[in-house]
Amino acid sequence: MEQTFAALGLPEALTRALGAQGIETPTPVQVQAVPRLAAGENLLVQAPTGTGKTLAYLLPLLAKLDASLPQAQAVVLAPTQELSMQIARTAQALAQAAALPVRTLGLIGGANIKRQIEALKKKPQLVVGTTGRLLELAEKGKLKLAAVRLLVLDEFDRLLDDQSGEETAAFVRRLRRDAAGELQYALFSATAAPKACERAAFLGEPARITVAGAAHVPSTIRHYALMTPFREKAERVRRLSRRLGVRRGIVFINRAFDAERTLAKLRYDGVRADALVGAADKQARQKAIADFRHGRTTLLLATDLAARGLDLPEVDTVFNLDLPEDARTYLHRAGRTGRAGREGRVITLADYREAEKLARLTRSLDVELTPLPQGRPQAPSKDKKEKKEKKQYHRR
Repeated sequence: MEQTFAALGLPEALTRALGAQGIETPTPVQVQAVPRLAAGENLLVQAPTGTGKTLAYLLPLLAKLDASLPQAQAVVLAPTQELSMQIARTAQALAQAAALPVRTLGLIGGANIKRQIEALKKKPQLVVGTTGRLLELAEKGKLKLAAVRLLVLDEFDRLLDDQSGEETAAFVRRLRRDAAGELQYALFSATAAPKACERAAFLGEPARITVAGAAHVPSTIRHYALMTPFREKAERVRRLSRRLGVRRGIVFINRAFDAERTLAKLRYDGVRADALVGAADKQARQKAIADFRHGRTTLLLATDLAARGLDLPEVDTVFNLDLPEDARTYLHRAGRTGRAGREGRVITLADYREAEKLARLTRSLDVELTPLPQGRPQAPSKDKKEKKEKKQYHRR
């Protein structure tokens, strides 16, 4: 029997709002998480990218908020500025559609802190943001945490890794010190490294939910491999994006420096492209995402770090200009396309020297990488070493 949002115990206002957006049936992660979060359980949830994790915690969270209490009652931490603001926008839109008189405020590093302090005077009930900025505002006494009862860690594996774990722990210590009542914790991510799960134990030893198939990508995604000399990869992306009619494509590159260099090449050849890299300032990153989202650019170049948590539902193609380091990274990249039942494709460009690594990656993945037709044959390379590598590859 098909589940409904009403059967999950959500208020009628929220179920109506979802229906107005064409969301009639809860996803598996929502079916499992919503009632347990509503009941006050501490949860650690692992579910694939694009399966509705954000709504899985926002729906019970919004149902819990007391609109008559003008204080922060729930906090959502996210590892990146983009993901934080995306969550805040989703919560605001849902509350507005449901006519819930609650206020949401996004607080991220890099933004004007004086304006954020001014916005806090409006007493939001839900605060979403990056850990460093929330901790800074709490230590300044501008973000009051006394009424907070629920803390959500979105992409908790990133928030609890070697780089961010101590800052996250510092915020939790501050929250526990300031909060006047018992705290509930909810941790969500597409991947759950053993170390991150161990570190999550200090958050009340949450019960674990793992959605079946968390290590796989949707069946609507097609996976291709194309052997390409390293120095020709950018040109190949340019040709493929035009030949295949790519409307919105994300190009994954392992290093920010290489992303900037590749961007210059693509733009020189007339491709509408932009780059999303960690070094970019907040305004540049926001503009790159907005231009891509609204179709003003066709290709968005990104490192794995910069693209973490992005929700761009109309991406039709993912290019792996550089091979991902492991199967988990491949699956994360692939999850940028084929969202919400749409079709998508992942094209991995591999140099002949990367053939063995690609073969190992293929063996570890539960996907079939098929050769991508190259169209017209290219002129033979003049590089003797490259010719030798090609022969060795074809003998395998």
